[in-house]
Amino acid sequence: MIEGVMVRSPRFVSVAIRAPQGQCNVEIRPAPSMFPTGKWRNAPFVRGVVALIDALQAGTWALMTSARAAHPDRTALSAGKVRLIMARSLTISLALFFLLPAVLVRPLAPLVSPLGLNLLEGVIRIALVLALLVSIGRSPAIQRVFEYHGAEHKAIRAYEAGLPLDVESAGRTSRFHPRCGTTFLLMVLLVAVVVFAALGHPSLGVRLTERVVLVPVVAAVSYELMRLANRWRPFEIFSIPGLWLQRLTTREPNGAQVDVALAALLAVLAKEQE
Repeated sequence: MIEGVMVRSPRFVSVAIRAPQGQCNVEIRPAPSMFPTGKWRNAPFVRGVVALIDALQAGTWALMTSARAAHPDRTALSAGKVRLIMARSLTISLALFFLLPAVLVRPLAPLVSPLGLNLLEGVIRIALVLALLVSIGRSPAIQRVFEYHGAEHKAIRAYEAGLPLDVESAGRTSRFHPRCGTTFLLMVLLVAVVVFAALGHPSLGVRLTERVVLVPVVAAVSYELMRLANRWRPFEIFSIPGLWLQRLTTREPNGAQVDVALAALLAVLAKEQE
């Protein structure tokens, strides 16, 4: 978040923000859910799409909350504006990372096999994502976000290891985490290569349609692979590329940032305990 961290528990979501005056403000609310019943939430492949939609809903609220806390002197963003920004961002992402690579490799169709063409498309897609992460990582504002990202991982690491939830203990843990959204992002990119390669080489119109329509399928498969990687040791190899990529999306945080992450974590733990 902007100068802060969001933490999600099974039933709650919290946001802790370092205000300009220096204090840490925490807000908490029930976690939104598209399908509140356990039956839908636990269905293989369906649960990945549901989790993604729930994350977008929670993220919308968290972005609005962090914007108000970090910049109280500015006009607050309405929910409609935040949804519009997120919809526009998702549209640009689909066009840049899924449609553009398919268009770029199209002239090579007579020279390359369908499998080779899909693999080349996947390489271009991953290269575009890496280039974007490297470029935005040079911004001081984004570097602050990446530092809070590292602080979030440290807080969760300390909790999962059973360590005291204080700045000193959490600060000693790793800033990398296998269940990070960055790992999921890279998993999506790699799974997309396999899924799209199996579709052969249709016309450009069909090809572009497949890239958009099958995004939920790719996300669902990626989610299941992440679950396997965290439950079964032989599948841990799927998390390794994501851990490498987190070197771009996290930075080593300072103590104040770790303190904010712990505040967000402790808030949902307290509510779950109630």
